[in-house]
Amino acid sequence: MIDVLVVDDDFRVAEINARYVGKVPGFRVVARAHSAAQALAAVERTPVDLVLLDHYLPDLTGLELVHQMREQGHGTDVIMITAASDVTTVRAAMRLGAVHYLVKPFTFTALRTRLDSYAALRRTVDRVGGRRVTGQEQVDRMFGALRAAPAPSAPGLPSGHSEPTTDLICGVLHRAHQPLSAHEVAAETGLSRSTAQRYLRHLEQAGRLSLSLKYGDTGRPEHRYAWVSP
Repeated sequence: MIDVLVVDDDFRVAEINARYVGKVPGFRVVARAHSAAQALAAVERTPVDLVLLDHYLPDLTGLELVHQMREQGHGTDVIMITAASDVTTVRAAMRLGAVHYLVKPFTFTALRTRLDSYAALRRTVDRVGGRRVTGQEQVDRMFGALRAAPAPSAPGLPSGHSEPTTDLICGVLHRAHQPLSAHEVAAETGLSRSTAQRYLRHLEQAGRLSLSLKYGDTGRPEHRYAWVSP
C-alpha cells in the first residue's frame, strides 16, 4: 500500500480528498493535516510515501513546507493540489521535486490518473531496485511512468464533451469573483463562444453552475453563470 498524507487548511476539502484517495486501489490515507506544523509532525510520526499538498496554508506556503521537509531529510514524494496556478509557483514546485501539480477545482478522475501514474513510477523503480539502470531505455521508462495517461471520458458527459474542457471551464468559474457570460468564459479559456455556451448550458443543467440574467437597454438578456459550491 502507498501511504498518503493529505494536507489542506480546509477541513472539508481535506476530507473530500481523503475519500478520493481511498477509492483508488493501492492507496490509503494514514494522516490528515491542516497546517504546515501539523504536516511536519505527521511525517515525523508516521512513515509516509506521498503528500497531497495544498499551497495556501495558515502558517507556511506548501512550497515552504516542502523545503523544510527536504532540509529535515524527508524524501517524501509530493503532489501539489492547489488553486495556485501562477507560473512562478508551478515552476518552484517543479524545482522542489513535486511529481504532479493538480489545479483546483478538479475531478476524481483527474486525481486518479495522477495517483495511477505515481504508482506506475514506484513499480518501475522497485523493479530496478538498488541496481544501476541498464541504459537510456530504462531511464525513459522511469520518467515516462510519471506522465499522466489521458483521462477517460467521464460518465454523464454529453457526446462531444471532454472532461479536460469541462475542468478548464469549471476552473475559470470557480476563480471568478462574479458571474461570467459565455463570451467572457470563451475569452478566458481560448474556446469559441459557441463551445463555451454548450458546456455552460450542460454544467448549469447538471447543477454545477447557477444562471442569472442581466438585462440591458435593448435586445435579449445576457446569460451569466456562477460557480455553485458543493
